[in-house]
Amino acid sequence: MASAGVRPQRRPMAALMRALQFIERVGNRLPHPFWLFTIMAVLTVLLSAALNALGASAVSPADGETVEVRSLLSAEGAQMMIGDAVDNFASFPPLALIVVVMLGVAVAERAGLLNALLRGSVTRVPPQLLTFALALAGISGSIASDAAYVVLIPLGAMVFKAAGRSPILGLVVAFGSISAGYDASLLITPVDALFAGLVTSAAQVIDPQYTVTPVANWYFSAVSAILLALVVTAVAELLLSRRAAAMEAGGSGGAAGEDEEEGGLDAMRLSAGERRGLLHCGIVLAVVVAAFAAALAPAGSPLRGPEGGVMDSPVITGLAFLIGIMFMVLGAVFGRAAGTLTEAREIPEAMAQGVRDLAPVMVLFFAASQFLAYFAWTGLGEVIAIRGASVLGDAGVPVPVLILGMLVICCLLNLMITSGSAMLTLVAPIFVPMFMLLSIPPETTMAVYRVADSTTNVISPMSPYFAMALGFLQRYRRDAGIGTLLSMTLPLSVCMLIGWTLLLLGWWALGVPLGPGAPVR
Repeated sequence: MASAGVRPQRRPMAALMRALQFIERVGNRLPHPFWLFTIMAVLTVLLSAALNALGASAVSPADGETVEVRSLLSAEGAQMMIGDAVDNFASFPPLALIVVVMLGVAVAERAGLLNALLRGSVTRVPPQLLTFALALAGISGSIASDAAYVVLIPLGAMVFKAAGRSPILGLVVAFGSISAGYDASLLITPVDALFAGLVTSAAQVIDPQYTVTPVANWYFSAVSAILLALVVTAVAELLLSRRAAAMEAGGSGGAAGEDEEEGGLDAMRLSAGERRGLLHCGIVLAVVVAAFAAALAPAGSPLRGPEGGVMDSPVITGLAFLIGIMFMVLGAVFGRAAGTLTEAREIPEAMAQGVRDLAPVMVLFFAASQFLAYFAWTGLGEVIAIRGASVLGDAGVPVPVLILGMLVICCLLNLMITSGSAMLTLVAPIFVPMFMLLSIPPETTMAVYRVADSTTNVISPMSPYFAMALGFLQRYRRDAGIGTLLSMTLPLSVCMLIGWTLLLLGWWALGVPLGPGAPVR
């Protein structure tokens, strides 16, 4: 009788496990993103020829002109594919942005600033705020890129154990916050620059002058970080704490001993030099921000835009450069104070290492840039966007339904394509122009993508960090498997998706700008 009573409870988990195993099998058969974009480029060539032969076209509602699909299997198409290949890569919007930002981030990382920020944000907080502090640090951890996973997952387990709480709970809070909240942050991150470049490229299919800045979603992103941290805290305290306690009580013990845990936690605490470095960085940052604010205040300031505005000023249009410079300066200040960067030559060495670390991204960008150039040149994106917008507009589909539709599609894709830039490169050329024709600004489309790209990361078996988190979990429960971790991360994923979606819909309904200079709607 007991076994019969257990079976119905296990059926949903068993069905979910089968679904995830299916996703994993399908995802494993997908080619590397480089080849995926190469295949998409080839398909674009063939599709453009077929639609050109059929006379496919659309009338642009913007200027009334007819947009026809151009064939890449033509003399002009061949000249574009061969003659413009280098220019396609060099002019790829995210390329220069991410390189400039990462030059500075590499210095901050080499100096240990990012690592210290992550550790300092959770090792010196009151016990009653520990869960919220760890969640907020994880959600804003994308400023340190993937290093956030390496630092915060074991640190979360250690600080929770030191506080007399379940290390499993701390581990899951850290992993869930970083993974499912990756595209939200209190601070401007390299992700913002990368997304802005990709969305700008897609928006220029409709409006060649349109530019999306790295701060276009900052208000929404910062509020999202706080909301998601509260959601993670509520789910952890009300639900996952009991689940973690049951795991420790009913499962086999892990390999980590008390001495190892205490030694690891001591190593994670900030040194006197790191604390001094963070203090100096805070002072420098405050002075720089105050200086820019004072310089922008006068109506005739040379830092203002051509018409005296702030949002078209070089401070905003050159924000990626300023972000890179600030990371470099703060990294140098921290390194000097902490003793981790003591010679001037170490700064360009760190910058060079940052560029070397970008090599896989640049390889991916080469294939992605060719695909996007082909797609834009043929007019396929514009025709699909106009036709799609016409169908949706004639059907009177409400904006919230459009937003939810994009969310569902991107969430499902994200289970198999866990690279945020790769997936945005695929979906932006369709959704951004289409939504623009339906009076939905690119900044809003980018915000929708943030929600979809983040929340399902934590349950995707295709994510390498899911396997990393599982490895850490097995230190505390040897028999833990995918289902064990999934039973802890699924509630986080669902609740964060619901909460973040409601925030997005409410934001849209209220007509609040998503960031500085972003359209109200």
